[in-house]
Amino acid sequence: MAIADKQLKCREIITKAVCGKGRKFSTVTHTVTPPHRPSSILGAWIINHQYEAVRSGDGIEVIGSYDINIWYSYNRNSETDVAKETITYSELVPLSYVDPKHRASTEEVSAVATQEPSCVEANIAANGADVVVRVEREFAVEMIAETKVCVAVCPGGCGGEDKAYDGFDDGGYEDLDPELLDDEL
Repeated sequence: MAIADKQLKCREIITKAVCGKGRKFSTVTHTVTPPHRPSSILGAWIINHQYEAVRSGDGIEVIGSYDINIWYSYNRNSETDVAKETITYSELVPLSYVDPKHRASTEEVSAVATQEPSCVEANIAANGADVVVRVEREFAVEMIAETKVCVAVCPGGCGGEDKAYDGFDDGGYEDLDPELLDDEL
């Protein structure tokens, strides 16, 4: 008897599932003031990135920090130094999908930096004393919570001829050539 011939019944169950997702790319600009007036920028990089995610309004807020290091020359390009500054940030990532049936009291949120903060440009500012750094970063966020889902219930259970294929093969190994097996594993 085919499943279409049976009377399927549905049941609501509660399960943990991804109930919200979002992604946000952003470009931000920071101004760093080195201890010496820079002549030229020799390099800029970002290290020590740390962050955490918290639920906030209609999205997930990513709160974090990173260090900007700027290698520069000064004194008419005769000496070099590294300017270091710690930046803190808060980035609200909106959820593009939210399950309206999820239980808010069971929410767990997470964030992944799909693009770690990276310096894409560093220039000496017009005043000649500061360095303007442009940083790109991207986050993907998820909210996991308990929600109700509707499942089909087989009236006779899972036994019998109409049992669904479980992925295991009951034989068919007689035709294998044992000489093809590699003994040196």
